[in-house]
Amino acid sequence: MTDLPLPTLDADLFARAQALLDDEWLSADPDLAPVLPIVLARGVGQDWHKAGTFRHHLVGVARSLALWRQPRDVRLLGLLHSVYGNAYVDLVKFDAASERARLREAVGEPAEELVHLFCTASRTQFTQKVQAGQIEPDGSVVLDDRTLPPDVVAAFTVVSMADFCEQWFAWQEDIYAGFPFLHQTPQAVHWAAALWPGPMRTPSRIYALISRLGAALRHPALQGRLPMPPVFDHCTRVLPEADEAAASALYWSVVQQQQPLVQPQASIATLEQAVRLNPWVGEPQMLLAQLYLIAGRHDDARAAAEGALQCYSSWGNAWDKRVQWDAWIAWARILRQGAITRDWPERLDKLNNVALRPDAA
Repeated sequence: MTDLPLPTLDADLFARAQALLDDEWLSADPDLAPVLPIVLARGVGQDWHKAGTFRHHLVGVARSLALWRQPRDVRLLGLLHSVYGNAYVDLVKFDAASERARLREAVGEPAEELVHLFCTASRTQFTQKVQAGQIEPDGSVVLDDRTLPPDVVAAFTVVSMADFCEQWFAWQEDIYAGFPFLHQTPQAVHWAAALWPGPMRTPSRIYALISRLGAALRHPALQGRLPMPPVFDHCTRVLPEADEAAASALYWSVVQQQQPLVQPQASIATLEQAVRLNPWVGEPQMLLAQLYLIAGRHDDARAAAEGALQCYSSWGNAWDKRVQWDAWIAWARILRQGAITRDWPERLDKLNNVALRPDAA
């Protein structure tokens, strides 16, 4: 067995994640389902947004919050968090000057107030302060134009964590270089960074920021206000920026096949180091699981596949945005099944035939 810091698969968390794999999960949510048609009627399924559509983004954020067992108003904030527009996007789906009453009637005053605050407060300044630990003793955060009370700070922090993890990849990282301290980067000079969606590389610094936001929830005046997200060992660990950057580069070197292609030892070693540096994302562990299977290391493959599933189940969104979260889970389950049965195709064409058996765990 390897000495890697692979997380143990939590059966309860995995079961909760499986319940969210169906595209219709939101329609069955008693709190969110009544609001969904109102949002869809505003054309969110046709709006571009980062690695997908605005609908993909809103639903993805709400999915993480559902997985994290957040209360109704926080999950509604996730589903509606940009509908009044904000400093980052011009996707105004409800006019704050004339339609607040309509949204308030649909979701209730507390949830609508959270949404309006989230859209009008400076999220850049909020993120700067919270990730730096600049929280008042009573849990409030003082912005230039207002003071956010502790319950709002907790809600905004959790939703920001879900928001960032759902949408961030290399293209956004480049256009928002230095976030949350934004730089005015001229597009004509940096035209290559402007070409969407770019090579779809994994991010190299946003998860370190998310880990600092999570750590802020441990503030004495914030702790216990909301369920703690399961990421970063329930927000008890902080990912160093240097470790995240190195792990991302190592992982991407294997994805781009910048390692020897005849024998897998170099790729295995590279991915193992990526996992040591950043054990909080599943994709490096999942690639390792497949390489271990090819090498006949079934016990190691199972541990890596289950570690990947634990990470996917913790986030509710993919780190590597080339395919969606549910696809990553599906392949990791196939790898886990192959490790348990100790049966993996020897021929490349047979990979096209693999399928999850109905009795597979």
